[in-house]
Amino acid sequence: MLKLGVNIDHVATLRQARYATMLDSPNAEPDIVAAGLAAVRGGADSITMHVRGDRRHVQEEDVVLVRDACGLPINFEMASTSEMVGMALRLAPDFVCLVPENRKEVTTEGGLDVAGQKESLRATVGVLREGGSQVSMFIDPEEEQIQASAEVGADMIELHTGCFANSDKDKKSREIMRLQAGARLGNALGLGVNAGHGINYGNVRELFEVPHLKELNIGHSIVSRSIVAGMEEAVREMMGIMGAYPGG
Repeated sequence: MLKLGVNIDHVATLRQARYATMLDSPNAEPDIVAAGLAAVRGGADSITMHVRGDRRHVQEEDVVLVRDACGLPINFEMASTSEMVGMALRLAPDFVCLVPENRKEVTTEGGLDVAGQKESLRATVGVLREGGSQVSMFIDPEEEQIQASAEVGADMIELHTGCFANSDKDKKSREIMRLQAGARLGNALGLGVNAGHGINYGNVRELFEVPHLKELNIGHSIVSRSIVAGMEEAVREMMGIMGAYPGG
């Protein structure tokens, strides 16, 4: 079965819109723990949370509360900085996904340049693995980046699907081919292969053409759907669609 990691960052985004300076208020909502528990009831396999350097949405305490309440593996997204490495060692998540981070971006734009930062990333990966976390690299589906991810000791890669999700019909088949090639290479190198960014209820089936996928990490689309249907139902609907993934 193709697994689903539910990213609940944007639950915190909505909370921060009003309560960024009043997180201890009894009125602070929505409750990110309640959202995590609803995702569990809907069938999620893991919970993804990204603490950014500017703390624009998820806070370290949110990760602690969700981890302790939900009982699912936590996929902790983070930049490769000393601050975040220290946080990851305190939190001891099951998985860490290293991502690029630009203060001006609205959301993560593009994959991590592993090939251009191999020495520093090799050190980060080593420390995180010693801390008990499996490590993934959020990368574009490019041979150089996949090879570099294996070289720095990553356990997994998460293929950036943003170009696929945002491309028009003429370009989408080319993006699918890039993802297919990336997944095959990652699998051949012994890396677990995940995918994420821009995946939604309308395009997820197109990714079924990509082999060797272990988990999809989906956030914005599920949180958006949850406004109408509720988080539990939104996750259940996505799990129902993903159940048709042929794998292989």
